[in-house]
Amino acid sequence: MNSGSSNSRLLLDGITKSYPGCLANDNISIDVKAGSIHAILGENGAGKSTLMKIIYGVVKPDSGKLLWEGQETTINAPIDARELGIGMVFQHFSLFQTLSVVENIALGLDQRSSSDMDRLAKRIIEVSTKYGMPLEPHRLVHTLSTGERQRVEIVRCLIQDIKLLILDEPTSVLTPQEVDSLFDTLRQLADEGSSILFISHKLKEIQSLCDSATVLRAGRVSGSCVPSDESTTSMARMMVGDETQIGSEYPNAKNDMPDFLSINQLNVATTDIFGVDLKNISFAAKQGEILGIAGVAGNGQSELLSVLSGETQLEGFNIITFPDADLTQSNPMQRRACGMGFVPEDRLGHGAVPDMSLRDNALLTGFLQGLISRGFVNQSATENFSKTIIDQFDVKCGGNNSLAKSLSGGNLQKFIIGREILQTPRCLIAAHPTWGVDVGAATSIHKALIALRDQGASILIISEDIDELFTISDRICALFDGQLSPIKPTNATSIEEVGSWMAGVFGRQQAA
Repeated sequence: MNSGSSNSRLLLDGITKSYPGCLANDNISIDVKAGSIHAILGENGAGKSTLMKIIYGVVKPDSGKLLWEGQETTINAPIDARELGIGMVFQHFSLFQTLSVVENIALGLDQRSSSDMDRLAKRIIEVSTKYGMPLEPHRLVHTLSTGERQRVEIVRCLIQDIKLLILDEPTSVLTPQEVDSLFDTLRQLADEGSSILFISHKLKEIQSLCDSATVLRAGRVSGSCVPSDESTTSMARMMVGDETQIGSEYPNAKNDMPDFLSINQLNVATTDIFGVDLKNISFAAKQGEILGIAGVAGNGQSELLSVLSGETQLEGFNIITFPDADLTQSNPMQRRACGMGFVPEDRLGHGAVPDMSLRDNALLTGFLQGLISRGFVNQSATENFSKTIIDQFDVKCGGNNSLAKSLSGGNLQKFIIGREILQTPRCLIAAHPTWGVDVGAATSIHKALIALRDQGASILIISEDIDELFTISDRICALFDGQLSPIKPTNATSIEEVGSWMAGVFGRQQAA
């Protein structure tokens, strides 16, 4: 690991940014050295996203200075950042699926650099091969895996002779093998003198990759460290304080419980040109267990979730069943009435209505909990239910009248998870339950899921976070190209084996 140069590449001095009712960044000072991999740590709402947007020119600070290679500078827009040699890969990719790799990369370059497409295609091959991320310039983006799409975003930055690369949660959509490959690339970039700002909640990755780290709490710098000299626990303590429980080991449930949610010979042809067909999927999630389904995004997870929630309607009978009900042709409301809870993958717009208050969002799926009487909303019951969610799941907000869109992604996720768990469903289907939440919040969500399991609920977790699945799942499998791998008890497999399943390497064994 490169120890970095003594020269400062980027110096933030007293950066402050406030919004109405929120001090997002409070007098933040950070020094990022040339040739170093620098982590930014912090719990949800700590100010990480705002700070990165300031560096990239999306947001302007209220006060403070930014020095680039020793010279004070102002970055008014992303184009200014790119001209300095700053590139950013956002957590949500900004690619046009119907365009080719070279066309997408050209859109991020100035006219001079993108005018000769043949020359640009050759440059893409040269740069991507050099950094171990080979790309075919003329492939359409919708034919690429998620890991390959991330390569496009990174190569688009590297084409511009990058000096500082900002990566926001870059490993959340990658298999373990792809993470290893990405880290090799980042180390090579650092060795060549580029600086990297790495934002992640995965402390083991930061420990193995990063030379230095700055920790943010409530918008302020609360500490700094050399990750290799710390434990994951000590870094987590810097983020969330001593009062918050972090991490835990949970005993696996017994494997002799009866089946509860059963899926039998599920075949669905997608109508989405970029979708994935589900092919002969059969499994059963037992009562009182957590069944984890791993997989890289774009391998049928969205289609499976839509079918399980009832949003995609099926023909036939006995394809989706509870022991006491055939849900195959049931709509979402009927499935909820039978005891199904659901946490969708898209939290803002699908899991919650952005312009509605948390109180009203609680009503959206909690209406069966005595919140409606003779067609009228029970206002006090709705008020109490929403406040209970906020209190029990430590949702940081301005009260239950706060609009859903005003919350950080992690805090909105806590609200949605809490809303479903507090309804004590008989079966809970959750997509990416701790996506984008900090280590303390993840621990509290995991504890709530385990408690629900121990009450006898059947829980299905669909996640790209393989570490999370190994932490809380009793049995585990993977989805690849619309097909399901074998299912094994978590303690009878390994991250490497599940990682290979995520890449499509599994035999014709029948699911257990």
